[in-house]
Amino acid sequence: MQDLEVGTEQFTDEDRLYSGSRFRDVVDALMANRYQKVWGREGEPPLPQQETTIKTVFGGLFSRGKPPRFERASERTLDSGADLRWGPDRRGFTRLLHPTGVGLIGRWEITEDTPYTGYFARGSNALVVARYSSGAGGNLRGRIRSMALVGKLFPTTESDHATPLRTANFITQEDIGGTRTEYINDAVLRNAPDVTVFRRGPAGTLLIKVASVFSRVDQEPTIRQVYPIAELGKPPGQPTRAPAFMQLLVAPGQSRIAGADLDVRDEVMAHIFDKGDPVPKRALTFTIEVTDEGNTSGAPFRVRRTFQRWRRIGTMVFDNAAISYNGDHVIHFTHPTWREDRNDPATATRIDGTKVR
Repeated sequence: MQDLEVGTEQFTDEDRLYSGSRFRDVVDALMANRYQKVWGREGEPPLPQQETTIKTVFGGLFSRGKPPRFERASERTLDSGADLRWGPDRRGFTRLLHPTGVGLIGRWEITEDTPYTGYFARGSNALVVARYSSGAGGNLRGRIRSMALVGKLFPTTESDHATPLRTANFITQEDIGGTRTEYINDAVLRNAPDVTVFRRGPAGTLLIKVASVFSRVDQEPTIRQVYPIAELGKPPGQPTRAPAFMQLLVAPGQSRIAGADLDVRDEVMAHIFDKGDPVPKRALTFTIEVTDEGNTSGAPFRVRRTFQRWRRIGTMVFDNAAISYNGDHVIHFTHPTWREDRNDPATATRIDGTKVR
């Protein structure tokens, strides 16, 4: 990784000029440049593997005189609403954390009464583009990993909606330090995960440095509030009402994909496809649960969170997927900046690209 790449990591004119995206354009980008033209077909190349280390993220422990690429990238993920970041050479950007994943296409639906606004309200239906990935120790089953599902909601059910639309993004993850979860069926993905830094062993140093940068550019390094969903499609003037916490769980009854040392990307794909067949055969369903009751305890390197009264309010159903270069390097998910009051934009940590608190 060369210093030159910092240019695509930081906020650019491409981010500044963003005014929305068409769902079809984002899907077409995700489906292009697939590593395997047909997933699992005999003769296809192996999926790329990329280890995340201090050197790949920060350029080594001592990068005196080099541009602070991770700090610039962290600011950009907060300040840029762009759904696609092609860059001047159409090669996208380097995803420094969770560098490899699988893109998912589906629908968000809220089926239960809620006190919330926007696309958390009952009857809400949105198209979704998401990305499932594994951080910490890599992609393979049996290792300490941290599963994550991030996504963007388009406020439409028309896949060929002609007008560009602004999206609402969410970020969910397992324990940031990693777990030994074998199947995605058992992963608990929350916008407020636990943190067990030293579960990573010597690699825990990376998490400490990452948390330090997140705290400098925003405020709260381990919680990603979900108010963008509560503000999507909300009538002007209506007060925001967002849940404090959201968790995503693979729906009960979903099949379990067996296999020693199975790559999480292959596991996700097998929920939807048969190997060697380009036509989707099944769907991968997640339940959406929310609560406003939660507590945080512990020191920075071992954070524990407890919750009460989770309520299942809807589902996300994914019926197509792809593992592609563009999914790893072009599609972009905005991280919502921290608000002291999640329902009040005036209490945001960053406003117009500047940290104010």
